[in-house]
Amino acid sequence: MRRGEVVERLRELLDGRVPGDALPSERILSERLGVSRPTLRAAIDELARDGLVVRRHGVGTFLTPRPVVQLMPGDRAPLPPADGDWASEVLRFGIEAAGAQLAQRLRLSPGDDVVRVLRRRIVDGAPMALEDIRLPAGLVPRITEEDFAAGSLYRRLRERHGVVAADAVQTTEPTVTDPEESRLLDVPPYSPALQFERVTRETGGRTMELTRSVYRGDRYRITNVLTFGPESG
Repeated sequence: MRRGEVVERLRELLDGRVPGDALPSERILSERLGVSRPTLRAAIDELARDGLVVRRHGVGTFLTPRPVVQLMPGDRAPLPPADGDWASEVLRFGIEAAGAQLAQRLRLSPGDDVVRVLRRRIVDGAPMALEDIRLPAGLVPRITEEDFAAGSLYRRLRERHGVVAADAVQTTEPTVTDPEESRLLDVPPYSPALQFERVTRETGGRTMELTRSVYRGDRYRITNVLTFGPESG
């Protein structure tokens, strides 16, 4: 059986399965299809290039998980939650001096303390993003590691610390994951990703947050709602 035929047989095998399902092992597939392991691997590589499956080293091959969609409404409408069941895992938590560059971004003195947290966002049971969060320590003096692991951070800040997010400036750019990010996100090294940087102000006008996030490019999709006026280009 030629590789093209193996690809078609594998496509048929994918039909009826749901995103995230595991494929049978290479041994089982090669026996079922009556092909050699090298031919089977080449066919799976082609499916991976087409975005139909993902390989996880030492674990197996899976149907590509469904994309998680984040709607970005226009006209300064509130930001709705993204699709999926989101959870947070705190990887690092501590307090450090702001330093000159960060102090400028957060409108602090260089010697002021900031809370710095690295957390992993997990959606539907799989890693989605890494968030490097910095908050002025003086704004949230009683904040704990638990605040970053339990549900929405903004809700936690609002309900437990009286800090209400009002607006933010966020930039987005393409990037690739470095080896450490790849390990934590369970993707191959230098995988496509989206990098976000967000500076958030609270209702009193103070800068309350600077966060840099790296989201998996194979699972995260942004949908923008655009409004056009008579002068739109």
